[in-house]
Amino acid sequence: MNEKTAVLVDGSYYLFRAYYALPPLQNEIGEPTGAIFGVIGMLDKLRKEYDPAWFAVVFDAKGESFRNRLYPPYKKNRPPIAEDLKRQIAPLHDIIRAMGLPLLSDEEFEADDIIATLAVRAQKAGMWTIVASGDKDLAQLVGPRVRLADTMSETVLDAAGVERKYSVPPERIVDLLTLTGDTVDNVPGIPKVGPKTAVRWLREYGDLDGVVAHAEDIRGKIGENLRAELERIPLFRELVTLRRDVPGLPEALSVTAPDTARLREHYRRWGFRKRLEEMEKAERTATVTGGEGKDCGSARNAGMPPAAYACVTNWPELERWLERLRGARVMALDTETTSLDVMSAELVGLSFAVEEREAAYVPFAHDYEGAPAQLPRAEALERLRPILEDPERLKLGHNLKFDLNVLARHGIRLAGIAYDSMLESYVLDSTASPRHDLDSLARKYLDHETTRYEDVAGKGAKQVRFNQVSLERAAPYAAEDADACLRLHRRLWPALQKQRRACTVFADIEMPLVEVLAGMETDGVRVDVERLERQSRDLTEQIAELERRAHDYVGHSFNLNSTAQVRTVLFEQLGLPVLSRTPKGEPSTSESVLQELAIGNELAALLREHRALNKLKTTYTDKLPRLIHPRTGRIHTFYHQATAVTGRLASQNPNLQNIPIRTPEGRRVRRAFVAEPSRLLLTADYSQIELRIMAHLSNDERLLAAFAADEDVHACTAAEVFDVPLEQVTREQRGAAKEINFGLLYGMSPFGLARQLGIARKEASDYVERYFERYAGVRDYMEGIRAQARQQGYVETWFGRRLYLPDLKSKVYARRQAAERAAINAPMQGTAADIIKRAMIDAAARIERLDNRIRMIMQVHDELVFELPEDRVQEWGAEVRACMEGAAELRVPLRVQLGHGENWEEAH
Repeated sequence: MNEKTAVLVDGSYYLFRAYYALPPLQNEIGEPTGAIFGVIGMLDKLRKEYDPAWFAVVFDAKGESFRNRLYPPYKKNRPPIAEDLKRQIAPLHDIIRAMGLPLLSDEEFEADDIIATLAVRAQKAGMWTIVASGDKDLAQLVGPRVRLADTMSETVLDAAGVERKYSVPPERIVDLLTLTGDTVDNVPGIPKVGPKTAVRWLREYGDLDGVVAHAEDIRGKIGENLRAELERIPLFRELVTLRRDVPGLPEALSVTAPDTARLREHYRRWGFRKRLEEMEKAERTATVTGGEGKDCGSARNAGMPPAAYACVTNWPELERWLERLRGARVMALDTETTSLDVMSAELVGLSFAVEEREAAYVPFAHDYEGAPAQLPRAEALERLRPILEDPERLKLGHNLKFDLNVLARHGIRLAGIAYDSMLESYVLDSTASPRHDLDSLARKYLDHETTRYEDVAGKGAKQVRFNQVSLERAAPYAAEDADACLRLHRRLWPALQKQRRACTVFADIEMPLVEVLAGMETDGVRVDVERLERQSRDLTEQIAELERRAHDYVGHSFNLNSTAQVRTVLFEQLGLPVLSRTPKGEPSTSESVLQELAIGNELAALLREHRALNKLKTTYTDKLPRLIHPRTGRIHTFYHQATAVTGRLASQNPNLQNIPIRTPEGRRVRRAFVAEPSRLLLTADYSQIELRIMAHLSNDERLLAAFAADEDVHACTAAEVFDVPLEQVTREQRGAAKEINFGLLYGMSPFGLARQLGIARKEASDYVERYFERYAGVRDYMEGIRAQARQQGYVETWFGRRLYLPDLKSKVYARRQAAERAAINAPMQGTAADIIKRAMIDAAARIERLDNRIRMIMQVHDELVFELPEDRVQEWGAEVRACMEGAAELRVPLRVQLGHGENWEEAH
């Protein structure tokens, strides 16, 4: 199809779809950009997919078309276009033209008429035609060589597809629309005739003419309506029929060379840095001359002077840089290694920067064939040691925790850790970008496209380790990292200082935590391999038994791990209700769907259990033994400090946060996390910390009183909600109250609560209503924080960490609702995260001061885990309790539950 294809784009359709589908994106000065971004992305996708010979983007012109003369009310019911969408139309048109794409409109005809005319012309030229739109009016064009493609729903309809979707073939679409009318365009149609009735008539009488001929045979009020409109049916038909004879359209519809100057100007103006990067990648150059006192390379960006990057390969040049480092107030540094696994990474080189656009790379271990002589690593590090280990010389990095651990493995204890540009960005706005990596931040804040790792080391199977990268390519890349880090800091730090409380979060919580987490990653945790292997074997048997039971239930075998086969069995064979659909329109088999179906269906329950056990086996019992480091014999998880928008830590390889604790098999995995001989594990877990924070933030009298008296708050809630004496609260009532307490913290609706508890929605609504009657302070706080968030655009933790909520202004209801739920929950989750981080910093300081035989080895949710000598459990338990319960002064006391044992589960 690609050799002779015409792609005809309904630009007006995509303009509105992009505007309403995407969040309210803005550039740096607050101008709306979402519609522009969405449309040009779709155009790129179409060009790449079809490589068309003809390409046209068609928009409706301002004003009225010929149809308004036929029928003045035509399209008169449409609301005025939103102002922030209107502002994007002209720049979008200019960008499309600058991309070299033909852009068409006509004051007399609509975009659909132009597309129909061009489709006819393409057919005569022997081309395949792709009409890019989701507008049902255009379905009338579909034929043997015409397809209707909607990139947003990822559907492509041929004639059979049109009939499946609309229940009539393409040649009957006009008949269907004539009968039903079109509310979007204000075409009346026959009153009370919907798609089902119209389809039935067309099937029975063949076409619209047949329906008209048999109008007298159609009984009832609906027949009367049809007969009353017979005279206007020709008008309705003309309104919905696309014209295929629009005059004056250009003959040439091929793509021309883009106007790069205009595109560059637009991409900068609207903040499309990724597109700017792709345009300017070819313009960047990097040359290396090496040698004493000479520039080792330069990195260029549009409008910026070249940077001076030195490659230090001799002692005199190193000494000159040491002198510069000694005189610097802040030095940026970055390590280059053979791996991102900090426990096995070998140091290949170090880069430094003390002034913007000046940086040096000191290579130690590039060992490719023909590599030039470099400074010996051990001796060079010794000369750098006094500076690196000097606490008075301030250090700056990007994800400095990695560099800290790499240097520690090579005998350098980095001191003076003061700034981290990754954490500066994260504290400034954790939601501004899904990533806080150096490349993304340089693009965002510096308008600078950094050289990426794959640019110098290759991609995929051809990628080499950094020690195999030539100095000509490695030196500019490495030096640029240090330079970009310094430049980022000089922009981010002043912005952070303007937010006094956020600056305190950075300086007093995030930066001190870097060294704490680095130590935890290095220490790692021991696991019992034999125990894990036994559990894997047991899980294999349990999974096989679940598969057998599932096969017996449906009467044949099928793959329980195949979404498509599970979908077929559940919804086609068993006829279970479709509760939700995937973005592609397929019936969903997600966990939430299976949870609801499992209430009344045994197979859905079996599938849930099968998934849970399979995930446990593949993610933990099979994988954990492979993660044991050969040198230490322990597992070393990696803690992500700048991932969760609320400030919570995340862990990877393994993800400790996801080990289930409510199931026996999940707890059995925890039994495989063990202490070394003659040592124990001590666990310290905050009790109901988010509820305590809610009591503090809301100042609700009943919650404050319950926590002050150390009462069972779930039982207290049950007594209030179910209106029974506290001593008569049943286990079931307490369980329901617990779901209410925590569910409301996460913004759960009565519908969600009903599903969680397996009760009627009315009953759940009554529970929620009674809860807010009893806890009026909580209700008032929730209403107040939602209003405050809408007004200022963000919420804060008790310590001042901000969470921005741009979706509060989204036009999409589901996005707004999610943002309102986050406005309630984020201050509690974020405050809990800040509290446990403060506790970790205090605990690490006490370990260093009191007994370095104690190790803090894991942080999971609201829990800390320590490994320590058996004779230190009681004394250290008191120390941990003191630092955790003293990590914040709230209106209610913090409480910590302690436990100890030979393994993690036993310690609970």
